[in-house]
Amino acid sequence: MKKNISIVIPVYNSEKTLVELINRIDDALSKICARYEIILVNDGSRDGSWQIIRELARRQPSIVKGLNLMRNYGQHNALLCGIRSAQYEVTVTLDDDLQHLPEEIYKLIDKMDEGFDVVYGIPQKLVHSPWRNFSSKATKYFLAKILGLNRIKYMSAFRAFKTDLRRAFESFNSPNVIIDALLTWGTENFTTVDVIEQPRAQGRSNYNLVKLVKLGMIALTGFSTYPLKFASYTGFLLTLFGIFILIYAILRSFHEGSVPGFPFLASIISIFSGAQLFALGIFGEYLGSIFNRSMNNPAYVLAEDNVNKKGKE
Repeated sequence: MKKNISIVIPVYNSEKTLVELINRIDDALSKICARYEIILVNDGSRDGSWQIIRELARRQPSIVKGLNLMRNYGQHNALLCGIRSAQYEVTVTLDDDLQHLPEEIYKLIDKMDEGFDVVYGIPQKLVHSPWRNFSSKATKYFLAKILGLNRIKYMSAFRAFKTDLRRAFESFNSPNVIIDALLTWGTENFTTVDVIEQPRAQGRSNYNLVKLVKLGMIALTGFSTYPLKFASYTGFLLTLFGIFILIYAILRSFHEGSVPGFPFLASIISIFSGAQLFALGIFGEYLGSIFNRSMNNPAYVLAEDNVNKKGKE
């Protein structure tokens, strides 16, 4: 039985690729599903992307839906907006730069038919520079592990999942969004499938090392307690170390009267001071995350959609 599919695409400065992307999605989905929709979420683009989205929606009002955010909130925030607007039982997310091939969507759907709730399309070969490939793989591997996704090695922005999973995070409202973390609130049934990834058709990637590190920090302090556990274990081990040093100093004092060596004492003080500051830094990150959530800032705000022509949160 063919599934109905909602395609969600965050759009940022992609006026040159949108028409081709929609045409290729139309060709690919008409062969594998009964009904489908394409939700294009304009994430504060500075070019003519929103005008093109509106024109595409005018031409295909039953298929293309456009959502325009008030400013640039980030890829995952835009995805959350689109996911909440999806109306069919399977949601597929992909990038707007033609790196994820619409012709490969069927692989994700076929893998879901084996009984999985979430399927990631993992590229057989990365097409970026060696440094970008390494940092991207390391970040995705790191995120998978801290989110507890032990069944998979890497994550990807090219994913398919049961739309019903959004019930697990329907009340979520925070500016710090990681879709993969939210999906773990609804299921542990993840898997991957190999896909082909192409170089970007236009422009450059918006992700750099700073943004990848920031994404990792959000995952660590917003959706995980691993740093707190690490700080606790580090403090415990250093406390044991301090006890051993105290015993050593007492024993030496019986034989030599005192423990010589100012550098030795200074190094011990530095170790403990550094450990305390490190732990305080971790606590500070968590307090910052709690503060951001207490502000109740929305994950996104709609300025306009092509259906209602009116903004809403």
